[in-house]
Amino acid sequence: MNSIVSVATLREESVELLARAGVPTPDVDAELLIGHMLGLSRGEVQAKAVTGTVVSVRDATRIRAAVERRAAREPLQHITGVAPFRAIELAVGPGVFVPRPETEQVAQFAIDALRAAAAPEPIGVDLGTGSGAIALAMATEVPHARVYGVENSPRAFVWTKQNFRSIGADNAQAVFNDLADALPELDGAVAVVISNPPYIPAGAIPRDPEVRLFDPEHALYGGGDGLDVVRQVSRTAARLLHPGGTLVLEHGELQGRAIAALLAADGWRAIATHRDLLGRDRATTALR
Repeated sequence: MNSIVSVATLREESVELLARAGVPTPDVDAELLIGHMLGLSRGEVQAKAVTGTVVSVRDATRIRAAVERRAAREPLQHITGVAPFRAIELAVGPGVFVPRPETEQVAQFAIDALRAAAAPEPIGVDLGTGSGAIALAMATEVPHARVYGVENSPRAFVWTKQNFRSIGADNAQAVFNDLADALPELDGAVAVVISNPPYIPAGAIPRDPEVRLFDPEHALYGGGDGLDVVRQVSRTAARLLHPGGTLVLEHGELQGRAIAALLAADGWRAIATHRDLLGRDRATTALR
């Protein structure tokens, strides 16, 4: 048996396997997995494939094992253990929702509102923070703010605490509590509340195996119509926000109208639905 294998061969066979498995971006995932195992960027993997670089059988075996896990539709982020989100990198794994690229755009609404707040130390709250992605993005990008990330899942909170420690934002605090009861000491003092709650209707089955098989159910399903947690977020945000404060909600592409009606019935003002980069309804904002 040869003691070396070329990066080009590994890339080619990995892309082929992932494509057969139905992975949406087989070339990207193959290069990211090879790079993760070898400590290289995607660009470096591509360069080494072109220049004929070889790796040991041991490294090739590790890479092939990782690619096989991805071919079984295990999330890429579970295999690498990290998920990029805006300017930060988060630790993720079983028990916590993997942050999505579209949520980066939703977080921008909260970050902009927090920056625009008149207070010298505005307060932001992320309800159902999971990995801490949104809360930590707010804390690092608006350093004069004070940010709280609230999570009620013990399995997810393990990752929440790890990321709050590793990012090291002194202005961010992780809080283990149900979002219905969270932070009563801040009632009427918060500038921005954001949430990416579970919003899939209980009877719906997510299309992607990565979501269906690996994301925790508590982060996905929101009751019969998918809006049970949204209703609670509306109540909690109304309690926490000061007059003029901003609520930001992420939701499914078919829920914008229902959420706007729900918020209007709860007395919210200036309700607006926003589309993502693919033109799908993705977020709703409102003022207290």
